[in-house]
Amino acid sequence: MITGVQIRTARAALGWSVAKLATASCVSARTINRIEAESADFNTTPGNLKLIRETLETAGVEFIGAPGAGPGVRLWAK
Repeated sequence: MITGVQIRTARAALGWSVAKLATASCVSARTINRIEAESADFNTTPGNLKLIRETLETAGVEFIGAPGAGPGVRLWAK
């Protein structure tokens, strides 16, 4: 599972705003802001999380590390 910090970091690496991720993933900006602000378990649907993850991965982000073992992101050139 990805974390809110990973999502926020992935957006920063891509230079994307919340609005751009919302448009690209079809997940509301309000939901993305809420996920990024939460430090532990998400109060969102697995479907929304999947859409966000797939959108960021398609843009060149790789999510690395387990949630309890220093999760992070890696940006691959597209």
